[in-house]
Amino acid sequence: MLVIDRAAKPSQNRSMASFRVALANIPYPRDPEESVALAVAAVAEAAGRGAGLVCFPECFIPGYRWPGRSVPPPDAGFLEAAWARVGDAAKSSGVVVVLGTERIVDGEVRLTALVFKADGTRAGFQDKVQLDPSEEALYSPGRGRQVFQAGLLTFGVAICHEGFRYPETVRWAARNGAHVVFHPHYSEAELGSYRPSTFADPANSFHEKAVLCRAAENTCYVATVNCAGEGSPTTSAVVRPDGTVQAWQPYGQAGLLIADIDTDLATGLLARRLRD
Repeated sequence: MLVIDRAAKPSQNRSMASFRVALANIPYPRDPEESVALAVAAVAEAAGRGAGLVCFPECFIPGYRWPGRSVPPPDAGFLEAAWARVGDAAKSSGVVVVLGTERIVDGEVRLTALVFKADGTRAGFQDKVQLDPSEEALYSPGRGRQVFQAGLLTFGVAICHEGFRYPETVRWAARNGAHVVFHPHYSEAELGSYRPSTFADPANSFHEKAVLCRAAENTCYVATVNCAGEGSPTTSAVVRPDGTVQAWQPYGQAGLLIADIDTDLATGLLARRLRD
């Protein structure tokens, strides 16, 4: 049975190994300024619902440069100001933030996730290393991977194409102690496309099945997060280390998906058994 944990409340009893996360399955922003306002509001809501961490979709600030979407050219000044506001929200709420954004490095634009600690300081960036071929005209790939800490929770980040098509991105994090790998992505409906209604249904595209595989083959949680959009081909979900679905957000429905991660279950056993 699929369990949707959106109604979970902070007062619920949880084990000492439990860590509550929120996935910001919220609408694609109308403009960069709205992306910041929506992000700040989601951080506060996540704290109010007892989450210790909130993760946003790919490049939520300023908005993923999807074909047909009008997003202003990359602006380092805007990004720094936006990050400062999100950092202030993290500090005010005491919540770790995994922010899908972009950054400019040596004149090149990278897709990235900026991680804020609960005190609002920056823990670092995880750039997208494996780009989709369609992104190569807009973005440059990053290099290297790292894991982050949020209290008892160790986590990694694999962005969109990386998690769907490159198993080694999730495996690296699990082999380096990650209990959960967050998977910010962005996907929206195309004209006349199939519209799913159940997560990982056999009729859906391969993408959601890939998320199940990434969890089961590495004995870690995978938390995938997309924007809310009508007819979206993928949605936000949390998958357990045995490859079963713990929680998923109804397609197109805006809101935070709340789930409790049991770190004792995320052993990374299968990831560590891989021979190099």
